[in-house]
Amino acid sequence: MARPPLAPPALDPTPLAPGLYLVATPIGNLRDVTLRALDVLSGCDLILAEDTRVTAKLLSAYGLRKPLERCDDHAAARIAPKILERLAEGARIALVSDAGTPLISDPGFVVAREAIAAGHAVIPVPGASAALTALTVAGLPADRFLFAGFPPPKSAARLAFFEALAPLPATLIFYEGGSRLAASLADMAKAFGPRPAAVCRELTKLYETVTRGTLDTLAADPAFAEPKGELVVLVGPGAQEAASEADADKALADALTRLGPGEAASEVAKALGLPRRDLYRRAIDLQGKA
Repeated sequence: MARPPLAPPALDPTPLAPGLYLVATPIGNLRDVTLRALDVLSGCDLILAEDTRVTAKLLSAYGLRKPLERCDDHAAARIAPKILERLAEGARIALVSDAGTPLISDPGFVVAREAIAAGHAVIPVPGASAALTALTVAGLPADRFLFAGFPPPKSAARLAFFEALAPLPATLIFYEGGSRLAASLADMAKAFGPRPAAVCRELTKLYETVTRGTLDTLAADPAFAEPKGELVVLVGPGAQEAASEADADKALADALTRLGPGEAASEVAKALGLPRRDLYRRAIDLQGKA
């Protein structure tokens, strides 16, 4: 028996303003769709989809019917002029990827860029993101992170890619395909060393798994030989060398041009990981010498 549509709550009857709506869609569990996303998908004139078959399933689940047009990496440049014409006529167009937030390692950038350049309204409709979902459950620092997308497919380029990112004091987030996961983890272990990391698979879906460990142990895990499903790999920041007294003085001198001693000390303490009390005393000394 076919599953009946997931009846949405009462949709907002307010007509949509003209423009291009960048609509985030669920990354797995269809109930993660936002109410505003349903409002836009219900009220728009056209939906641009990475894969119309995937988007049709989402619409069907909520009993919605709308014209769909494919907008993948190959079609975007071709259809952009037509989309601009429709926006100029006052159309309300939604752009979605198969899952998550459009443009984030997904198609749509060309159309969004052209719409912005032409002066049309481009409206974000936020929601699910595999990168941010993985960051919340990885058990790694989330106060500073870099989304690096898909690593290069060839080992030499991939290793150079990782080595360039190694000095960054931030949690690194990558997308990777199952067929290349083992090779990527091995290159990560070479480039980053035994940093803490996490592999997140099938987030929000039935077989969701989050495996945490050091990169060397994850690289040796036979479960990652060629796993199926959508994968996000996160690598924790490396240990940072303690800032020198000269580094602290330079940072304090800059901060004191904008802030008082207390606020300057707090800012530098957070940036360099040094004791605020010591920095405050030094800030007073530097201010007195100015």
